[in-house]
Amino acid sequence: MNYDLRGYIDFISKEKDLAVIKKRVSTKYEIAAITAKMEGSKAVLFENIKESKFRLVSNLVGTRQRFAQAVGSSNDKIHGKVISAIKNASKPKIVKKGKFMENVSKDLYILPIVTHFEKEPGPFITSSIIYAKNQEFGTQNSSFHRLLRLDDKHFSVRMVEGRHLHRTFVYAKEHGEDLRVAISVGVHPAVSIAGAYQADWGKDELEVANELLDKKLTLSMTPYSGMLVPSECEIVMEGSILQDKNHEEWMVEMLRTYDFKRKQPVFELDRMYFRNNPIFHDILAGYGEHRLLMGMPIEAKLNRSLKQNLPQTRQVVLTEGGCKWLHAVVQISKKQESDAKKAIKMAFSAHRSLKNVVIVDDDIDPSDPIAVEYAMATRFQADKDIVIVPKVRGSSLDPSSDQKNLLTTKMGIDATKPFSKRKEGFEIAKIPKLNQISLKKYLK
Repeated sequence: MNYDLRGYIDFISKEKDLAVIKKRVSTKYEIAAITAKMEGSKAVLFENIKESKFRLVSNLVGTRQRFAQAVGSSNDKIHGKVISAIKNASKPKIVKKGKFMENVSKDLYILPIVTHFEKEPGPFITSSIIYAKNQEFGTQNSSFHRLLRLDDKHFSVRMVEGRHLHRTFVYAKEHGEDLRVAISVGVHPAVSIAGAYQADWGKDELEVANELLDKKLTLSMTPYSGMLVPSECEIVMEGSILQDKNHEEWMVEMLRTYDFKRKQPVFELDRMYFRNNPIFHDILAGYGEHRLLMGMPIEAKLNRSLKQNLPQTRQVVLTEGGCKWLHAVVQISKKQESDAKKAIKMAFSAHRSLKNVVIVDDDIDPSDPIAVEYAMATRFQADKDIVIVPKVRGSSLDPSSDQKNLLTTKMGIDATKPFSKRKEGFEIAKIPKLNQISLKKYLK
């Protein structure tokens, strides 16, 4: 297994799952357009960028297969690997000097930061992980936060209110302090996957990453902030999130829609470090890699929570149409009529942003939207099989919701076979030996 970004890129290159672009390209829209064209296909390495001497990789874990490879798993065992890593999280080894210390700069303009969409306010770093000290527990937190470049030493930092970085920032501000942080760009995807997971307050996501990497992750301390970051990062920035400055920004989110304008805190750079011949990582918002990185850890969390509390649960899938965030399908082996309603309640409790959940039987593939619609068509009655939960906390990203007050209405659908009806009426007819028939023998 590989343990840094370069090792992972070498691996997918040998698997012929990497496209290398040698033609000169621009960070303004062109890289984003090429990445969008590659959705569901290969990762892309850009070697000749007009605005920077850095290389850039995109669509890195843009398919489920590459996501599985990043955590040393197979497609059907991703959730088990992630859940095991969360359960058995372990401290990484600390080494004295990180490879990212090979070069130093104070100029953010040397980075190939991409402008992705026509109405964005500027170029965003979309793969950045911020490391900050949890003042309550004395531990460290790692989390994704997109950065809008303002000038050669400042970013605005997108923070979700109430999440862990925001809580540490508010604590520092209330004590009259700026919050010292480190920021990485260009890490092994397993570190990104762990950073996207919302661990419990006081837990360190890098310990989850260490398990995903078979305990081979190494960390190094940064000189200004004192944060521990992966020693083989491509790029590390250190500085402070300022207590008394903010900047209005908006961005494209997972739903591929523009977020509303928000006043966000400002990061001020102290130093930036980077490896020789560095590789910058860009994530195209609202496309495959973004949705997999954010959605798959939550999907694992949903599977873990529902299987623990409702053993009848077989599988939970966040749907593509719901941007792998807002909609889910839960497959259960129903034992009692009330099981489906229990599953609806538990799913909403486990993932606050979930807006719509459909419960299906174990003969329905929850990842097949046609099969799910079939279950709704044949096993669902709207007057008794629907659950409406009005005016509750939901996702701030949903433009149809009350975004100011973070309120939405949620819907659960019981599309399971009712016990009160004739069992045989719901049996899906099968053709004997269907899977043994090869049309090549008949069509010549």
